[in-house]
Amino acid sequence: MRTMKILIRVPNWIGDSVLAQPAIESIADSFPEAELWLSAAEWVKDLFSSDGKIAGVVPLLSANDIKTVRAAARKLRAQRFDIGILLTNSFGSALLFLLAGIPQRWGYAGDGRRLLLNRAVRSTDRNAPRHQVHYYLDLVTGLGLKARPPGLLLTVPEEEKERTRRFLEELGVDSRRPLVILSPGAGYGPAKRWPASRFAALASLFQERKDAAVLIIGSAAESDIAATISSSLKKKPFVLTGKTTLPQLKSLISLARLFVSNDSGPMHLANALRAPVVGIFGPTDPAVTGPFEQPAAVVKKDVPCWPCSYRKCPYDHRCMMRIDPEEVYRTGEALWR
Repeated sequence: MRTMKILIRVPNWIGDSVLAQPAIESIADSFPEAELWLSAAEWVKDLFSSDGKIAGVVPLLSANDIKTVRAAARKLRAQRFDIGILLTNSFGSALLFLLAGIPQRWGYAGDGRRLLLNRAVRSTDRNAPRHQVHYYLDLVTGLGLKARPPGLLLTVPEEEKERTRRFLEELGVDSRRPLVILSPGAGYGPAKRWPASRFAALASLFQERKDAAVLIIGSAAESDIAATISSSLKKKPFVLTGKTTLPQLKSLISLARLFVSNDSGPMHLANALRAPVVGIFGPTDPAVTGPFEQPAAVVKKDVPCWPCSYRKCPYDHRCMMRIDPEEVYRTGEALWR
């Protein structure tokens, strides 16, 4: 008898993919004899590469037109999946599974895709704050499967950590100094970003008071932010924006004494790696997208216009401008290990 093949469409963003980890593991638990595959965007696929429960990762083509969608569907059809489970909410992701001939297609019923699904689960009340970890697990239980207790945990092999230590030494990072990693970007837009000048002031505080080695990470698109921070500091930080793969980033974060970030994918990555995390929150709700595990803390200011969904603040960015570097420093110091 042929082994059942299940394809899980994981979220497009690193942070959401991290938060979906318990749901993916719950699906694996529910189908122990099945061959479990993931469909993932190029920039998140390496998040799952070392998971022994996953048979493989199907790279997701950027489907911008019907020709590309059909080409992607043909590739999926050739692999003869029996069940497709959508952790994404888009109409396009459900349409792709339909065109790929996957006989069972399961997911949330939103975005007008109920008719494309065999099992369409109604989402819980999104007006009540509910963490994204629970949102993905709610889909699992809505499908009639048993969900794991919520929890995030990513690990890095010791040999990989050792390679990263050698890399940091070659970079000039003194291993005797505590490593503080800053993640000043946020893919959603500038509304979620604490100003670069504040990150620079924070870096200076850790350099002066903790003799910390400061490392700045992020995507290549965030290099200008890192450059602004670096140019403001007498003691230059180590800048790796756009210079790390996802596995390298995981290993770097695993060595951090403290990780300070806006609400972003790297923040959730650090949290799952159990690095002490300070999350700086402006327009978004930490009850929904905040760090899920300890050790972690959130710095946030209550303002009348909160929460909002703006990518760029149309006002004075008061939710972020009211956050002082000294307050963030004290919050991080309380997590110091």
